[in-house]
Amino acid sequence: MASSVLISDTEPWKDLKAHVADINKTHLRDLMNDIKRSQLMTNEFDGILLDYSRQRATPETLEKLFKLAEAASLKEKINRMFGGEHINSTENRSVLHVALRAPRDAVIQSDGKNVVTDVWEVLDKIQKFSDSIRSGSWVGATGKALKDVIAVGIGGSFLGPLFVHTALQTDPEAIETARGRQLHFLANVDPIDVARNIAGLNPETTLVVVVSKTFTTAETMLNARTLREWISSSLGPDAVAKHIVAVSTNLTLVEKFGIDPNNAFAFWDWVGGRYSVCSAVGVLPLSLQYGFSVVEKFLKGASSIDQHFYSTPFEKNIPVLLGLLSLWNVSFLGYPARAILPYSQALEKFAPHIQQVSMESNGKGVSIEGVILPFETGEIDFGEPGTNGQHSFYQLIHQGRVIPCDFIGVVKSQQPVYLKGEVVSNHDELMSNFFAQPDALAYGKHPEQLQKENVPKHLIPHKTFSGNRPSLSILFPSLNAYNIGQLLAIYEHRVAVQGFLWGINSFDQWGVELGKSLATQVRKQLNASRTKGQPIEGFNYSTTTLLKKYLEASSD
Repeated sequence: MASSVLISDTEPWKDLKAHVADINKTHLRDLMNDIKRSQLMTNEFDGILLDYSRQRATPETLEKLFKLAEAASLKEKINRMFGGEHINSTENRSVLHVALRAPRDAVIQSDGKNVVTDVWEVLDKIQKFSDSIRSGSWVGATGKALKDVIAVGIGGSFLGPLFVHTALQTDPEAIETARGRQLHFLANVDPIDVARNIAGLNPETTLVVVVSKTFTTAETMLNARTLREWISSSLGPDAVAKHIVAVSTNLTLVEKFGIDPNNAFAFWDWVGGRYSVCSAVGVLPLSLQYGFSVVEKFLKGASSIDQHFYSTPFEKNIPVLLGLLSLWNVSFLGYPARAILPYSQALEKFAPHIQQVSMESNGKGVSIEGVILPFETGEIDFGEPGTNGQHSFYQLIHQGRVIPCDFIGVVKSQQPVYLKGEVVSNHDELMSNFFAQPDALAYGKHPEQLQKENVPKHLIPHKTFSGNRPSLSILFPSLNAYNIGQLLAIYEHRVAVQGFLWGINSFDQWGVELGKSLATQVRKQLNASRTKGQPIEGFNYSTTTLLKKYLEASSD
C-alpha cells in the first residue's frame, strides 16, 4: 500500500517548489534554442508524436518530476489499477475501464474473477444485436426496419459516446457503414432537447437505447418515459418491447419499464460513468450506427495505449509524461486552467468529454484518506477546434492569462480538399495554424521587434506579446476509429496519473450528489404547490422568492 503521507510533505515536492525559481529565470525563447533539450522532449509511439519542448521545463525538471512519481508510488498505483484492486476506496470498487477493451484472451482479475470473460460476453451480444438491427432481421412493431437510434443518457452515458460518434461521422470507412442511419443523443431533461431529437423522426423506424446503470437517474428516466409515451401513443404500448432496449444492471426496473430483460446490456460497478464509453454505454449505440467491426477498431486503439501506459518506462510513457507536466503546471507554476485545442473539426466534442473526465475525476479537496489538502488539485478544462478557437478565446491566451495549451493535430485529413489555384490544400491551411500557434505562444513579440517594423509608438504596448506561454503538441498520423480510441485512452490515463500523484481518488464523484439531493426537495415542493396549492416552506428567502416568481409566471 502507498504511504498516507501527503505528497506535498515529501522532499521531491519541496525540491520542485524550489526549482520554480530557476525556471522563472528562463524564457521559452531561450529554452527553444537548445536543440538537445528539444530532442529530449519529444516522444513517439505507434505513429503518434508528442512534442512537449514548449513546456516551461528542462530535462532537470523532468528528473525531479520522475522522483516525485517515485515518492507517490505511481508505478505501484498503476499496477494496482490494472490488477483489479479496489483503488476506488470510498466506494470499495475496482477501476477497470482497461478491461473493457482488453483482447479476448487477456486475464484481468477483480475479486478473484477474470472480468474480461464477462466483457466479451456483452460485446458478443452487442455484435449479434446490432447486426440484427442493421441487417433488418429485427424490425419494429409495424414491420419496418429500425434506421434511427436515440441514445438516452447523461454525463458519462452521453459525452463520451457523443465524442466518438462525432469523430467517426466523417471517417470514410464509418461513412460507408453508417449510410442510411441516424444516431441521436438525448441528455438534457429540458423538453427542448426531446423536441430536437424527435424532430423529423418516425416512431416506426426508431430504436431507443436507455442508458442508466441503476435505471433510477432522474433526468434519464424522465426522458425515457417521455420517449416511451411518444412511441406508445403512436404505435401502442406493446410496441415498447420492439423499440426500446436498455444498458443497465437493474433488470427488475428494466422489465418494469416494459423492456424485455433479454434486451438489456450489462456493465459493472467497476466502470465509472465518465470512463464507460468502451462499455455497452458507448459500444451499443456506436455499433448500431457504424457496425461492430468499426467500433472494435476503436477498442483496439484504446487497448494499444493501455498496454503502452502499463509497460513503458516513464521517460517514454505518453500518458505519464502528460500527467506529470499537467501537475507541474497546476501545482508548481500555478496555472489553474488548460485549453484542449484539436485542429480537426471531427474532434469538436473531445474537449467537452475530457472536461468531464478531468474535472469530475480530479476536482477534489481531500486526499484519498480524507485529509484536507493544502494544495489545489484539478484544472479548468475547456476548448474548441482550431481555427474556430483562434477567433474566439485565443486573445486571452496570447495576451491575458497564461493557460497551458494542448494542440492536437492530424497528418492526414478525413476529408481532404485541394482547390485548383490555391497555394495550399484546405488541410494544410488548417495545419499551418497548428504549427504556428505554439511558437507564437512560446516566443511572443517584444517591443524592439515592433520598433524595427515601424509600428506607431502608441500601439507598441498593445501589440507586444510576452510569450513564455507553455503548450504541447500531439500529432496523430490519421483520425480513424483506431486513432480515436488511442486519443481517448491517452487522456483517461493522463487524468489518472495526476490523481495518483496528488494522492486523491479520481474515481468517485461525491460533488455531483449534493445538488441532486437539494433538487429532490425542490421537486417535492413544486409538486405540492402545483397539485395542492401548498405554500412554499423550508427554503431560504432568496430561493423562496425565486420559486414564487416561477410558480406565479408558469401558472398563467
